[in-house]
Amino acid sequence: MMPPENKTFADFVLVGFSDAPDLFLPLFSFLLGAYIICIAGNTFFFTLITSQPQLQTPMYVLMGNLAVVDIFFTSIIIPRALYGLLSGDTHISIHGCFTQLFLFLAVGNMDSFLLAIMALDRYCAVCFPLRYLIIMNKRTCISLLSSSWIIVCLHSTLHTVRTSSQQNCSWLIHHFFCDLPVLVMLSCSGASDAVQKVIFIESSIVIFSPVLFIFVSYILIIKAVLTLQSSRGRWKTFSTCSSHLTMVILFYSTVIFVYFRPGTLYSPTYDRVISVVYTIIIPMLNPFIYSLRNKNVKTAVRKILTYQ
Repeated sequence: MMPPENKTFADFVLVGFSDAPDLFLPLFSFLLGAYIICIAGNTFFFTLITSQPQLQTPMYVLMGNLAVVDIFFTSIIIPRALYGLLSGDTHISIHGCFTQLFLFLAVGNMDSFLLAIMALDRYCAVCFPLRYLIIMNKRTCISLLSSSWIIVCLHSTLHTVRTSSQQNCSWLIHHFFCDLPVLVMLSCSGASDAVQKVIFIESSIVIFSPVLFIFVSYILIIKAVLTLQSSRGRWKTFSTCSSHLTMVILFYSTVIFVYFRPGTLYSPTYDRVISVVYTIIIPMLNPFIYSLRNKNVKTAVRKILTYQ
């Protein structure tokens, strides 16, 4: 499958799911349903947090930010994929592709940074309960969120500029959106060793810093929980972190599979399946995972339903 002559230097071609035409309708129905649930669930969760006074604490404010980020993250990818499945139009303009790449990298990495900030929040709540609201005050949250957005936008700009300036030997993208690894694979020649080293170091810092921060935070949390005398107290304290820990495991297990596995294990089919998981399934599950085991959220929901 090659793009038409008049499209060769104007558009990329998203191969997407074109190798499985029999699955177009089921895929479209599944993605559309999941997208609607994702948008509705995260919108409701964000509205609930912003409208209920008892949820105006740092933990819930961060959850609300995560809900907004998940809405944008999913909306960067899924509507274009739905349009391609419905219309059969596999072309995406160069500017559209690199705009999607920039937004995907920025918002996707912000998801990771938010999980790290939430790990800090849980660490302060467990290890310094009396000083929690003093440490995680409004100014601290705004500073952490603002600095994270600056970092991820600079990181995204670096990779977008680098990828858009490469010389491509193909315009076929074996994916349903413009992701960094598949775009790099289109390059005729790699970057110089010096550039590769700079990019590798920068990427490692941006990607692994939140992971390391979360890991250290949970080591300190577990250490603090184990010092509690009551087993019931230990379980109650650690249960406040269970939802966050679940999302960390789901998010990073899929990201590591896609971006940090050996090249010999590369498979376009598996990549597309796993990409569906972290671009739509996990954002769809977030509000449910955070609400089903949270008494304050369930109380707020009952209050709204009873009032109405």
